[in-house]
Amino acid sequence: MRTKEENICLIQALSNANGVSGFEDEVAELGQKETEAYCNVTIDSLRNTYMSLKNNRKQSCKVWIDAHSDEVGYIVQAIKPNGTMNFLTIGGSDISSLPSNKVRVQTAKGEYIPGIITSKPPHFVSAAEKNQGRILSDLAIDVGAVSAQDLKENFQIRMAAPVVPDVTCTYDETHDLFIGKAFDCRIGCAALIETLNQLSTEMLDVDVEATLTVQEEVGERGSMAAVDNIDADVCIVFEGCPADDTFSPDYLIQAALRKGPMLRHFDCSMITNPRFQRFALDLGEELGIPVQESVRSGGGTNGKYIHASRHGVPTIVIGIPVRYIHSHHGICTLEDYENAVKLAVEIVKRLNEETIKSF
Repeated sequence: MRTKEENICLIQALSNANGVSGFEDEVAELGQKETEAYCNVTIDSLRNTYMSLKNNRKQSCKVWIDAHSDEVGYIVQAIKPNGTMNFLTIGGSDISSLPSNKVRVQTAKGEYIPGIITSKPPHFVSAAEKNQGRILSDLAIDVGAVSAQDLKENFQIRMAAPVVPDVTCTYDETHDLFIGKAFDCRIGCAALIETLNQLSTEMLDVDVEATLTVQEEVGERGSMAAVDNIDADVCIVFEGCPADDTFSPDYLIQAALRKGPMLRHFDCSMITNPRFQRFALDLGEELGIPVQESVRSGGGTNGKYIHASRHGVPTIVIGIPVRYIHSHHGICTLEDYENAVKLAVEIVKRLNEETIKSF
C-alpha cells in the first residue's frame, strides 16, 4: 500500500502527464513504471497498457479493472500565415471557456512548448461579435511565432500536433483538494494502479487483469481493442466522473465531493448489471464506505463495449467525483479517491466463481 504522500505524488504525476486521445504515450509509460514491480505489463500499438498481477494463480474466473488514459484536448488543424494555428477539439469541450487558457503544443521533436488560446482584446471586438458569441473557428493557438515559416522552422510545429492544457496539478493539504487537469480519467488511472498494488499481496480466488485504455474520449476505441485480448468474467471501470454538486438542485445531486465514489446505474452507454451493482452497494454499506448512486441522462464509459463483449461481462463503474471535468481545471479530493480504491479492493477480495455466477 502506498503512503498518503506517495498517492498524492502518483495522482499529480498522472494529472500532469501529456496524453490527449491518440497521444497517450506518457501515460502508458508512467503506468508501466508504477506497476511493473507487481504486474506483468505490455503495451500495444494503440498504447493500451495491459497489466496482469504477478500473483495470479490461473483461477477459473478473471476480473478486469479498467480506466482510460486519454484526456480531452486539441489538435492543430492548419497553420495561418501569421504563425497562429487553427485547431479542433479532441473530446467534448465548452468553447466559451477556452480563450486565454495556456496550452502545451507538441513539436516535431516530441517536446511540448507553451502557448495560449487566443483572446481578442475587447478594444477590437465589434458589436456584432459580442452579440453572436464565440465559435471555434474564431479561436487560434499562439506560441509567439510571427509567421508560418517561423512556426515551422524555429518552433518545429506541424499540422496535427497534439495540444493539451498547460496546467500543473496542486494539492492543498489543509483542505484535502487537488486542482489540476485531466482528472477524467487520470484520477481513475491512479485508483487502478493503487488497487493493483494493494491486491498484489492478497491470496485471491480470482485472477486480475487491468488496462489503461486509450481514446475513450473519442468513442471508447481503446476498449474496443482490449475486449479481444481479455477474457474477463466481470469488470470494474474506474472513472473521473462529473460532479454535479455546484449546479444541481439538492434532490438531483448524485456525485458530490467528499461523499464517496459514485456507482452509476444507467447512462447512454450501459445499463449496469443490477446484481453486481447491488453486491457492490451492499458491500459499501456493510463496510461503512460512503457510496453515491446515479442515473445519468448523458455520458458514457468504457463499460459500453466491455459489458457487451464475449459472453456478456457484468460491469460496474466506480466514479470519483470531479468538478468541472472537460475543462482546463478540475477539483477532486483524496478522500473520495481513497474510498474508491478501498471499495474496489474489497470487492475483488470477495469475488469467487460462485459469486460471479450469481451476477
